[in-house]
Amino acid sequence: MTALERINGGPPRGLRGRSRWTDIDGPVHYLDFGGPASGPLIVAVHGLGGAAVNWTAIAPLLTRKYRLLAPDLAGHGLTRSDSRGADVSSNRALLHRFINLVSGRPVILMGNSMGGMIALLEASAEPAAVAGLILVDPALPFRPIRPDPLVAAVFAMSAVPVLGPLLIHQRRFMPVESLVSSTLALCCVDPKRVPQDIVDRHIEVARQRAEMTGNARDFADAARSVLETVSLVRGQAYRRGIRDLKCPVLVIHGQRDRLVPVSVARMAAQAHQDWALVELPDIGHVPQLEAPAETGLAIKTWLATTGKAVAAATTPQFSDLQVRIPCPRPAPG
Repeated sequence: MTALERINGGPPRGLRGRSRWTDIDGPVHYLDFGGPASGPLIVAVHGLGGAAVNWTAIAPLLTRKYRLLAPDLAGHGLTRSDSRGADVSSNRALLHRFINLVSGRPVILMGNSMGGMIALLEASAEPAAVAGLILVDPALPFRPIRPDPLVAAVFAMSAVPVLGPLLIHQRRFMPVESLVSSTLALCCVDPKRVPQDIVDRHIEVARQRAEMTGNARDFADAARSVLETVSLVRGQAYRRGIRDLKCPVLVIHGQRDRLVPVSVARMAAQAHQDWALVELPDIGHVPQLEAPAETGLAIKTWLATTGKAVAAATTPQFSDLQVRIPCPRPAPG
């Protein structure tokens, strides 16, 4: 057991990771999946409507060599938005403060969907904090493509100021098992590829989330900010940030992603010749859940080859290790 694990109460517990809390203008929940304290640090950022548990399937494949932490963004998972806001900009600021709390060195940011967008924004705004990016089906700027009709309708309705929260509020009356099942059906080509113990963990988090207030508002605010960030009119700052990005980037993208078509990732890779692109056939929007072995292999291969310098830049010396004592768990309600 490492010194870090002794102070924090032992190694993480299996696939679940160890549930922790810290204070960033209020309680923020995160999962500590473990890994060597002297290894490169990866901070994993979930997508819209997701949570830290989205990384539970891939975590065991990475933590033999890499340290892995995953926060619940404000308005997601077990982290309430409170006065912080659940939009992209607010959560980018929260992520930056989280990075500063857990590491005295640059980190590897790994983001899925909206989490990929937030990771890109953080690398652009705070380049000293990010040594490299691993983007898993990231929400990239809109291009002239035909979106999936169902996905386009869901996002359009979710972003309407009054209708969006009302429609999302109705989902509170759905059994959490059905809610998780419908989400996986939208995000995966074959939801049955996600192991049942991983699904059960998502159901557990969804059940706790359902007991909180303001969920409809948080989701609508986050969805609207995603659409604004990638839009042609309001997304110019996002485009400039991506264009001027200096750190190494790996993009992993499911070829049958309905939410962010693989053509968007291909166009981004063509525009940035130094970006590495790995496409996964017959996989949807959440490869880390639907194809963790293939996703993990792509990550480890990149970090051992093209991204070797990224891993080296995020490997701490013992004097750099920072131990953060989690704040008390907030009361429910």
